[in-house]
Amino acid sequence: MMPDWHSSLILIAYIFIFLTGLPANLLALRAFVERVRQPQPAPVHILLLSLTLADLLLLLLLPFRIIEAASNFRWYLPQIVCALTGFGFYSSIYCSTWLLAGISIERYLGVAFPVQYKLSRRPLYGVIAALVAWIVSFGHCTVVIVVQYLNSTQQVGNRNEITCYENFTQQQLEVVLPMRLELCLVLFFIPMVVTIFCYWRFVWIMLTQPHVGTQRRHRAVGLAVVTLLNFLLCFGPYNLSHLVGFYQRQSPPWRVEAVLFSSLNASLDPLLFYFSSSVMRRAFGQGLRLLRSRGSSLLGRRVKETAEVTTGDRGMNQGEGMPSSDFTTD
Repeated sequence: MMPDWHSSLILIAYIFIFLTGLPANLLALRAFVERVRQPQPAPVHILLLSLTLADLLLLLLLPFRIIEAASNFRWYLPQIVCALTGFGFYSSIYCSTWLLAGISIERYLGVAFPVQYKLSRRPLYGVIAALVAWIVSFGHCTVVIVVQYLNSTQQVGNRNEITCYENFTQQQLEVVLPMRLELCLVLFFIPMVVTIFCYWRFVWIMLTQPHVGTQRRHRAVGLAVVTLLNFLLCFGPYNLSHLVGFYQRQSPPWRVEAVLFSSLNASLDPLLFYFSSSVMRRAFGQGLRLLRSRGSSLLGRRVKETAEVTTGDRGMNQGEGMPSSDFTTD
């Protein structure tokens, strides 16, 4: 069955998120793992590493969303796959909200109380904060999987066409809708309020301190803007669907698009990593230089081979693979 235009647009969007988010988060994973393995890593790097792992979990489960969209949102895989992929997918989303809140708290404390925070910060604090985020999010979604995914693969037209996590019965909705509302309040609104307050104070301090350089001020503003976009653009529509569904006593018809926007978080987070950590900026710069080097080397090799063919030069081995220094300089 060919997907209709609506499913095709969502399919293209999911593929774009996967292709952009996966390499960027793998680059971030390598950078943060190397930083955390060093003595006395900062708590923020542990939180950033945890956020990267949450994004990678979402991205690794995204192919199942791609298959679902390509099948016009009919579910032809086993029911247990629907339950497990949904559990991991939504857990990673809500884990990200609390990790973003933890990063904002760390940034605020670092500029509001620089001396006290530098003397008291320990890697253990970052580990505890990350564990709390994972336990709270996965714990909530464990309850959800028992309630929401029990008999949640529903038949559409015939026995061969079923959906995943749609078309709940009225009895199921009586449990599902209040659970969604609780998820929205505890795992979205609370961390969003904490994040907005911390970054408002963080940016205000950075902009009003005369000794702070222009580049650091720009990074502070960029960090706050990207994080706010994450909450409003990515997590906002999905959690708004919880409120609308609770009020209307049914799932809103645009919930599929809201889930799509929540996936966009995995592509936006690498921007947050760039503004938040010098480790990521160095890794990004090294990756960019590597791409330039390989691109210039490939281009130089192709030009050289073309010239050798046209001139009849047989000395291909001499100087083959020499990179062009014009593209390797930073």
